[in-house]
Amino acid sequence: MRFYCPLLIICLCLSPVFIAAQHPITFFTKSEAAQIRNELNKYPLSRVSYNELKKEVDAWVNKDVDVPIPKDPAGGYTHEKHKANYTLMFNSGILYNLTGDNKYAALVKQLFLKYAKLNPTLPKHPESQGSLTGHIFWQALNDANWLVYAGMAYDLIYNAISPEERKIIEDGAFKPEVDHLTKGVGNNWFNWIHNHGVWACAGVGIVGIATNNKDYVEMALYGGNKDGKAGFMAQMDGLFSPDGYYTEGPYYVRYAILPFYLFANALKNARPDLKIFQYRDRILQKALLSGLQLTNLDGAFFPLNDALKEKDYTSNELITAVDIAWDVYGKDDGLMLVANKQNRILLSKGGVSLAAVIAGTKNIPAYYPYRTVEYVDGIKGDEGGVSVLRAGKGKDLTSLIFKYTSHGLSHGHFDKLNINLYDKGNEILTDYGAVRFISVEQKFGGRYLPENKTYAAQTIAHNTLVLDEASHFNGNEGESGKSHSERLFSSIDNTYVQVVAAEEKNAYKDVQLQRTLYLLQLPDGKKIVVDLFNAQASKQTQFDLPFQYSGQLINTSFKYQPATKAMETLGKKSGYQFLWKEADASVKDTITQFTFLNNKTYYTISSLVEDSATLFFTRIGANDPNFNLRREPAYIIRKKGEKQVFLNVIEIHGSYDPIVEYSANTYPSVQNIRLLENGDYTVAEIMINGKKIVIAQSNKIFTKETKHTTKGISWTGPFTVQYDGKILK
Repeated sequence: MRFYCPLLIICLCLSPVFIAAQHPITFFTKSEAAQIRNELNKYPLSRVSYNELKKEVDAWVNKDVDVPIPKDPAGGYTHEKHKANYTLMFNSGILYNLTGDNKYAALVKQLFLKYAKLNPTLPKHPESQGSLTGHIFWQALNDANWLVYAGMAYDLIYNAISPEERKIIEDGAFKPEVDHLTKGVGNNWFNWIHNHGVWACAGVGIVGIATNNKDYVEMALYGGNKDGKAGFMAQMDGLFSPDGYYTEGPYYVRYAILPFYLFANALKNARPDLKIFQYRDRILQKALLSGLQLTNLDGAFFPLNDALKEKDYTSNELITAVDIAWDVYGKDDGLMLVANKQNRILLSKGGVSLAAVIAGTKNIPAYYPYRTVEYVDGIKGDEGGVSVLRAGKGKDLTSLIFKYTSHGLSHGHFDKLNINLYDKGNEILTDYGAVRFISVEQKFGGRYLPENKTYAAQTIAHNTLVLDEASHFNGNEGESGKSHSERLFSSIDNTYVQVVAAEEKNAYKDVQLQRTLYLLQLPDGKKIVVDLFNAQASKQTQFDLPFQYSGQLINTSFKYQPATKAMETLGKKSGYQFLWKEADASVKDTITQFTFLNNKTYYTISSLVEDSATLFFTRIGANDPNFNLRREPAYIIRKKGEKQVFLNVIEIHGSYDPIVEYSANTYPSVQNIRLLENGDYTVAEIMINGKKIVIAQSNKIFTKETKHTTKGISWTGPFTVQYDGKILK
């Protein structure tokens, strides 16, 4: 006798919809592959991308591809060979679906059967360090990379291999790797909310979809314990602010965006019930677009936190994300521009669609549609943020970056209230980025070098205040991770006056730091930055404000003593031990000016010195016997006391053409700087080309409606800027 159970039917209806036994499904579907095949040769970009990929794969067809026993670090033969293998497997799988030629499936199968023999035998990698070891590679992260691409490759040839071969591959090639990543790596690694965790979830999840293994997919989505405290969904919650800012910084959103988009693309097909690309109000779209806004004119990601400056939006990660985003979120002129710069597409539905639009579009702009942006940090958007103030258009764009974020997890730097300046596509006030020669075996196996922690992450390597030669939070990541800076006020709607103010109360005990940045565009087109930095300590303190600059010293308004015969280090710890003191000067009650030349434009830092200061010209290179660090210069202003204010004006001026032997406006226009008040209010007066700029701001009350009066100046809101007796607007 059968019993009708409505509860059971309801539960079944509400259970996840897992679309199984339809291959391919992870990278594209069978119908999408047919559509791509019909479109490939119609457009130059898709045709070139296809031919290049086919040429690379055809070189290995009918050859015995090496699957070596892992032994080398990054850059070594075995490391690079296994990277090349998973790329080859993936690309060959794509060609199998687009051509129908079994030779491509045979190539992938050959490699998988070799990995099925190798992977179960692999111990801890001989070059691993610490507990985050891989098997195929020196670190588990790279094993996760292998799973992402190998999982898609397997799905792409699934229909070309027998059930017996599938079992061999699933049990031999995949299971040891999945078990290792989900259970074998130390420190609960698989459940980290971190870019490593994103790759791990994506790898396990894509393999789960490819092999019809629901257990793998559930672990990938909801963590090793399947409780939702970790896993892919938690990664999308925990790593992005509500507006898409990625907490590790723009360089690492570039790296993490690929597994985010590839796994989401697979889930779109296999688990449509999740509506993954709509999750958190389209958080993956916001992540991509915010990441693109945090790039320079040449597409290079701003080097906030650990970052290699060479990485730009033409990298493979951004090709993947842009092409998928174009398909799932629709047309976007900025994405089309980036795809055109990339000059290569994925052989996917989105990639071919982009190729078609690019082929039919005339006069594609030269630069991404950059604008002034402000992003919050933290899951709820309440952990500080980053502002990029921009002025100018096209190649004349100026970008002023102000970082007041949380620490940024393990890749964060100790640089609260740090600034960087870009102009005309050039880095002017610089950030070192990371000390790493990725994939260069001779340089510590391609890993982060020790100097990454001992110099690049330290406060003195940035453009923010250092107290008593100690980094923020004494260089303690755990302490830095407990707090964040706070934005006090900002205004970005006026093209001529853009301002942002932030404070930091935790970097040093009993010290309050407050920095306000004004990016001004004057009526004659001149652009200047006014940098007002207040510091209040509870005892006598040494304050160092470094400006890491890129360029050649042209002139100074002060006499300095150069170290022409012997040099000393600037200090002994916190990164100071790596700085040669090339010159110094003592100044009193004056305006100091330092002019340098960067790529045919002059830049001058004009500084108010009340009482006294010591100025240093330094260069990286001390205590670096292995030449791991770039020899970059800095200009440092040192003051002492319990309370100090640093008022600096950074001026962009003049031009230089060595070909026609012409130079114009080589001297700064700033003639004087006065601080009329600095307490509850700050009032600064700057004389520039005979005209007066007056900036008045409240340091206590920041509401837009509040009226203020001081020194005969009245205004509403947190600040006012006057130029030549009139409100600048």
